[in-house]
Amino acid sequence: MLTSSLLIPDSIFVLSAIEIEATKMAAGVTRKISAASARSHTRKSKPSSSFLPKGIFKKLLLVFFTGFLAWAYQATRPPPPKICGSPDGPTVTSPRIKLRDGRHLSYLEYGVPKDTAKYKIIFVHGFDSCKHHNIFAATASPALIEDLGVYIVSFDRPGYGESDPDPKRTLKSLALDIEELADQLGLGSKFYVAGLSMGGELVWPCLKYIPHRLAGVTLVAPVINHWWPNFPSNISNEVYSQMFKQDQWCLRVAHYLPWLTYWWNTQTWFPGSSVASQSLAMFSPPDMEILSKLPPPTEAQKTQPRQQGEFESLHRDLNIAFGKWEFDPMELENPFPNNEGSVHIWMGDDDRFAPVTLQRYIAQQLPWVKYHEIARAGHMFALADGMTDTILKALLNVTD
Repeated sequence: MLTSSLLIPDSIFVLSAIEIEATKMAAGVTRKISAASARSHTRKSKPSSSFLPKGIFKKLLLVFFTGFLAWAYQATRPPPPKICGSPDGPTVTSPRIKLRDGRHLSYLEYGVPKDTAKYKIIFVHGFDSCKHHNIFAATASPALIEDLGVYIVSFDRPGYGESDPDPKRTLKSLALDIEELADQLGLGSKFYVAGLSMGGELVWPCLKYIPHRLAGVTLVAPVINHWWPNFPSNISNEVYSQMFKQDQWCLRVAHYLPWLTYWWNTQTWFPGSSVASQSLAMFSPPDMEILSKLPPPTEAQKTQPRQQGEFESLHRDLNIAFGKWEFDPMELENPFPNNEGSVHIWMGDDDRFAPVTLQRYIAQQLPWVKYHEIARAGHMFALADGMTDTILKALLNVTD
């Protein structure tokens, strides 16, 4: 009887070509089966060349990419701030006012009582500082303050010290915070504003949004945003190229990719801001000489600036100062057309944080600004002996 291959599974078809031929002869079958055909039946199936099931590689790639995106998103998200006065936050040690939007603004008063003061000044601190970094309280002559009848209030800008963070902070909101501070403290219809370093840069919004409230303004070593539209590109690029590479990149991120500012200044692959790391490398020799003579910082000066978190203080500050401004200061009009007040810019000619090249250009574009350039002086020149008294008397238009 014929043995049909249709009844035998391929997996057990193991007869050799000779055995097949012999079987066929015994059965009287004359049809020949070639050796190649026989081998094709006896050859085992080759295993798959891939060690992964079909389609698993794409799935793994998708999982890896999704995981990377999740990690990247978390890396760019700053931790929540430690709000002063909250259960997990720092203790409130200074008086505060409650602003129109519910935030608190912390302040510190210095000089004569405001009720008897002839001059009332609001001081705006710089980057990585707080209300305790008041140059007038630190180095101005107490006798001069008393004789002139000067009251000075310094405050923590949002997110610094003991002032609540402001996630919606803008240039305009800071000017309005200053106006509301003046109103709640009863400083009158007009007051003076003075700012140091980045605090000096952030005085420009006061000239834009509340010029009618100002009696006079002084900007001491103000930082400059290189992206103000009216800066000639050759001058701006020249100054920008003089900065450390790490600071150039830090400012680029703050300007073009502000959502990456926290990650950039906390990652360890590339160096972040040299200023945020408190490096002394950018200080000029005149600065180092002044710093060597200053008393050590107080505990409040050391700990309070960042105590609510670096993002709400330092990093948001970078985004505001070096982001895209809604106005160009070089297009401002004179707030004192009748000489009832004055605007001053004070600079050291060896300032490596805010080079004088851009300041000179601003003074040329705004002839109503009184520009003062100090020879052989750096960013810290205001703390030199007698300098704060000079700045104060110029602001108040007091002659000896």
